[in-house]
Amino acid sequence: MANLKTLKPRSGGQKFIGRNRAPRVQIEYDVEIYGSERKVEIPFVMGVMADLAGKSLVPQPDLDQRRLLEIDIDNFDDRLKAIQPRVAFHVPNLVDGDGLLPVDIGFESMGDFSPAQVARKVESLNYLLEARTQLSNLLSYVDGKSGAEALLAQALEDRGLLQALASEVPAEAEAETVDSRGQAAAAEVGPDAPADGEADASGPLDIEP
Repeated sequence: MANLKTLKPRSGGQKFIGRNRAPRVQIEYDVEIYGSERKVEIPFVMGVMADLAGKSLVPQPDLDQRRLLEIDIDNFDDRLKAIQPRVAFHVPNLVDGDGLLPVDIGFESMGDFSPAQVARKVESLNYLLEARTQLSNLLSYVDGKSGAEALLAQALEDRGLLQALASEVPAEAEAETVDSRGQAAAAEVGPDAPADGEADASGPLDIEP
């Protein structure tokens, strides 16, 4: 009986999948090696032919020039970044309820498919996500602080107080901007610059007869 030699699978993603997620397709056959029978498993390899680039901005080769690429758990992000699949379409605008919302999303890693990353790539959804994040941070800050919770509840109920607080923020920001500009101008002139009407002792004096 001939000595059969089988190729061992790589110690990367295949073993990880075997330990954590057993394959659904297992092909085995019995073989006799030096008088002893053993089961040999044939690796299951699947080829997929599909237009996975979508509306990618990366130029794609012609169909007859394309080659099969090996994709596993270790190089998935690299393959995805090279292809840069992209989707571009319009959906009903449920944020403002007005017309259609343009969606243009590119993917470079598996993490880009998460709901949060998808929302960050749509302008109106990103605004809502940032607002939700800030509210969550605010709740964490005022948690257990009765005075802050009472003030926040009062501001939410009193529209006049809420508008007053909102108007104070731009005013304070503008004052800080003016102050910073004044400090920058003073730094450019220098602390030893002569005041208006004073002569510079280091320069020449013009004496009229």
